[in-house]
Amino acid sequence: MIESPTSRTRRDLLKLASLLTVAGAAPLLAQGAARAQSESNAPLRIGYLPITDATAMLVAHHNGYFEEAGIAVEKPVMVRSWAQLVEAFISGQVNLVHLLSPMTVWARYGSKVPAKVVAWNHMSGSAITVAQNISSAEQLGGQTVAIPFWYSIHNVVLQHVLKAHGLTPVVKNAGALAPNEVNLVVMAPADMPPALASGRIAGFTVAEPFNALAETQGMGRILRFTGDVWRDHACCVAFMHEQDLQTRPQWSQGVVEGLVKAQIWIRSNRAEAAQILSREGGNRYTPHTQENLLKVLSPDPADRAQYVKSGVIRHPDWDDQRIDFQPYPFPSYTESLVKMLQGTLIQGERGFLEGLSPEHVASDLVDDRFVRAALEKQGGLAQFGLSEQYTRNESIVV
Repeated sequence: MIESPTSRTRRDLLKLASLLTVAGAAPLLAQGAARAQSESNAPLRIGYLPITDATAMLVAHHNGYFEEAGIAVEKPVMVRSWAQLVEAFISGQVNLVHLLSPMTVWARYGSKVPAKVVAWNHMSGSAITVAQNISSAEQLGGQTVAIPFWYSIHNVVLQHVLKAHGLTPVVKNAGALAPNEVNLVVMAPADMPPALASGRIAGFTVAEPFNALAETQGMGRILRFTGDVWRDHACCVAFMHEQDLQTRPQWSQGVVEGLVKAQIWIRSNRAEAAQILSREGGNRYTPHTQENLLKVLSPDPADRAQYVKSGVIRHPDWDDQRIDFQPYPFPSYTESLVKMLQGTLIQGERGFLEGLSPEHVASDLVDDRFVRAALEKQGGLAQFGLSEQYTRNESIVV
């Protein structure tokens, strides 16, 4: 019997929900601690999903930036679900991953995983994609929209947009939806475009290149880019074991330096980065075509002009890129993220959120020592078109 995508997604979600509890994580944390003790000089092992969120890690590997920093590195390991990635990380099979920024909050405070955010992996890089006959958020009332995970920036931004348009996010497995209700379902990214094309969902929000895929194949259209709602927001972040940060500071510094160098390079070599990530590239890091990745990493300026004209982009003065790169984890973002999560519908475990102080999380979840040193070595935040202030104000405007 062939397992359906829906059954697979539900199984992965249940597995992840189990992993990210104190009891569920305990056996894996014990495995991770034993592995760390037996491999005190373990090479860099990268785990990733085949989405553009992993771009910096994969380019750093391809360009040899880790080796330049004296870091022995194995070929990155591609997995197909967040559950597999989290399991591999907690158990110590991999020691550098990209995780959805809200997922790191759950991991550290919901299941006590001793790990920290060391840098941002990328900014923006996601969108809300809808059926061709939908031209406004209001038309999603009474419909079903897919998200990749409850603890995702996609879920946070989508719900913020829905509420701003008078809609109520709900979870209903049966029964009719009220005209102002939007039913949310968790779905694997690769399953979203086909589900949209078949009419099983009215829209989805997810990382690239699945929004671009739906566009190029005529399955759907972009309603909004998440980066046009929350300016320069982080999506996935680089997550590392606290033990490595404490006992191998020089090694950790080299890892983060590789990520920073990769992000600087990507900003000036976007088309080449698309080729590196594509299935046409030598390492075949992802199954995506170079054409589809170019639409995200190096889009035609005419596309942007059309998005502005149609109202898909409502803040052209923000000059937001479809996906962009800047590694510094601004505290104001983490604080705002925690506040937003506390007001977001999340199915499953969320009790730990209620007692979290946004200011405490910003200082406790993030270890910015290594990225600051790496930035200063590479010329500072000016390399990313920013002022040399390690602070900013968040802009969240629907």
